[in-house]
Amino acid sequence: MTYRIVQWSQDLDLTNFYNEASKRGFVNNSSQKKMIDCFRNEREWNAWILYNKENPVGSVAAHSFDIMGANSYRVLTRVCTFREERNHKGLITTKKLIEEHQNLTDQFLLPACISWAGNGNNLYATSNNSIEASQRLVHKFYFPTLEKIRLVERKTEVKYRGLTQTVWQIYPELFLDHLDLFPRW
Repeated sequence: MTYRIVQWSQDLDLTNFYNEASKRGFVNNSSQKKMIDCFRNEREWNAWILYNKENPVGSVAAHSFDIMGANSYRVLTRVCTFREERNHKGLITTKKLIEEHQNLTDQFLLPACISWAGNGNNLYATSNNSIEASQRLVHKFYFPTLEKIRLVERKTEVKYRGLTQTVWQIYPELFLDHLDLFPRW
């Protein structure tokens, strides 16, 4: 597989991606309005599309997150990857795949967010118990696994975008150093 991550732009033809995301129940990735336009009121934002060869197979976004203080960014928003693109057919199949970063999120999506946010800033991600997409698994399995290896820390709960969300602080330098200990795709 040949992956590359591309910064979102209006010029990208994502019609098939949006349709496929919709079919798979990725509601927040089913249109430009839901995946991109919802961040236009943020002070800063960006989004990326993950490609395998010429096919868009995933997405992620990040934006300023002022409720957590100055120089704060919410990353890993609008995460979506298509199951058949994952080496092990699932992000949340074993703790080892998370601990050793053998998943598309850790290999491509989070590094793009970290690079964009820059050094010295505070990075956060949110999760909740929603049944939408795989959010509940991310909340109960992905972030707690990363917390056990001290790459993220549960900080607080906030009412945000209509849901009670757990806020996880991500430690970018620790994450990137740990990522380099394992095979890169």
